[in-house]
Amino acid sequence: MAASSHRIMLGPLVAAIDQGTSSTRFLVFNAKTAELLSHHQVEIKQSFPKEGWVEEDPKEILQSVFECMERTCEKLTQLNIDISNIKAIGVTNQRETTLVWDKETGEPLYNAIDFWLNKNHLKHKTGLPISTYFSAVKLRWLMDNVDEVHEAVVSHRAMFGTVDSWLIWCLTGGKSGGVHCTDVTNASRTMLFNIHTLEWDPELCKYFGIPMEILPRVRSSSEIYGLMKSGALSGIPISGCLGDQSAALVGQMCFQDGQAKNTYGTGCFLLRNTGAKPVMSDHGLLTTVAYKLGRDKPACYALEGSVAIAGAVVRWLQDNLGIIGSSEELEKLAASVGTSYGCYFVPAFSGLYAPYWEPSARGIICGLTQFTNKSHVAFAALEAVCFQTREILDAMNQDSGIPLTQLQVDGGMTSNRLLMQLQADILCIPVVKPSMPETTALGAAMAAGAAEGVSVWSLSPEDLSEVTSEKFEPQINPEESEFRYARWKKAVQKSMNWETTEVSAPIPFKSQARLYLGALLL
Repeated sequence: MAASSHRIMLGPLVAAIDQGTSSTRFLVFNAKTAELLSHHQVEIKQSFPKEGWVEEDPKEILQSVFECMERTCEKLTQLNIDISNIKAIGVTNQRETTLVWDKETGEPLYNAIDFWLNKNHLKHKTGLPISTYFSAVKLRWLMDNVDEVHEAVVSHRAMFGTVDSWLIWCLTGGKSGGVHCTDVTNASRTMLFNIHTLEWDPELCKYFGIPMEILPRVRSSSEIYGLMKSGALSGIPISGCLGDQSAALVGQMCFQDGQAKNTYGTGCFLLRNTGAKPVMSDHGLLTTVAYKLGRDKPACYALEGSVAIAGAVVRWLQDNLGIIGSSEELEKLAASVGTSYGCYFVPAFSGLYAPYWEPSARGIICGLTQFTNKSHVAFAALEAVCFQTREILDAMNQDSGIPLTQLQVDGGMTSNRLLMQLQADILCIPVVKPSMPETTALGAAMAAGAAEGVSVWSLSPEDLSEVTSEKFEPQINPEESEFRYARWKKAVQKSMNWETTEVSAPIPFKSQARLYLGALLL
């Protein structure tokens, strides 16, 4: 008898597209147990035309999604799991990355772009400082500097979106009736969205000179947006959409006011649920929409602090300095000495994010002696991730007035046990790591499965399965932790005011764009 006739029946399954800065993944979960059944991952090429500037090919991003879907379905079939049980697909994505495409041809008009500088302004509406980290300034730059984008905007053919919008539009039909939408969490990272009214803001659009007709429709994070139009999963609803950090918050089940999670990926992102009211930070944090799990459900908000360089420092040590061959090697190297021996590493390669928002900072390694070797630098690199998280946590505690008693963690770097122990030591509170590390994709799957019309995943507290976890308790005394933290802050001060805050661009600025961004960033 053929193996296919012995298919394993697991009940409803829910899938998630997890499109990140360095890779795309497609994961399939059991909706009843949250067990990860299969996944596939494809790396994404990045180009760096100038310092602080990153570009990716939108077509490569889309193709990587199709490849991951097809390969995952093949793996499920090999496991005798029936892919017809996949009832919904969620999307989670790198936020802020900006795309513009032609709605008539379906062609991207430029690469997906990301670059970074900032100023505090308009924060009362958007919850964000003015920064090229967010989408509005990148979109303005594209309109002023890429002829194809300018012409498409003038002729009413342009569509703007973050990665989620591009993927959903393409997967639901593209130029043949594709759905042009985004969710509240991604919209809240553009600087064009009013986080109080939960709508695109005409004044903000006018301020940046962005025509509102090119913007996607804003939807909740959990509803049916459209159906897959091709491939093995054709006809399945796409019904969940969350920016990656909001997805991780949902995947960690941080549904209560005061719960927080930190995701350790290329960067670090610490989010703290603040409930139904947005809390404005006085300490350099961002206010963002955490999620809105249904059209008729209330929006929940979060305070967010981001660290630009976390996992990226591992790649830098590997690719640029060549002192390690893999991320696993970093842990062994650092563990071999167990101390930085007074060496401090501030990886401000493109400036400092929260709570400083200081684009003039640059990376430094200080406290070196003749005794210092690559093992101490490796240890200092891990400590740097933990110190940066401590700075954000301190700011959150000050803004909320209620100190966090434990930190939930996820992301690729959490497999580094030394890093997790260092984090507990430096924070002086326990660090809790779930046994299933794919919380970002899980959050997108939960939102998709819970959507009205799908309803295969219950988000009610009594139905949420208890997640097994590992807890790292602090193992050093608070005095030692405070001493090391004070030295770190001294090193941070040394890294500042290294560069002028002029925008670097791979295409020469036209005079009007130079005047605009000059006024914006002065």
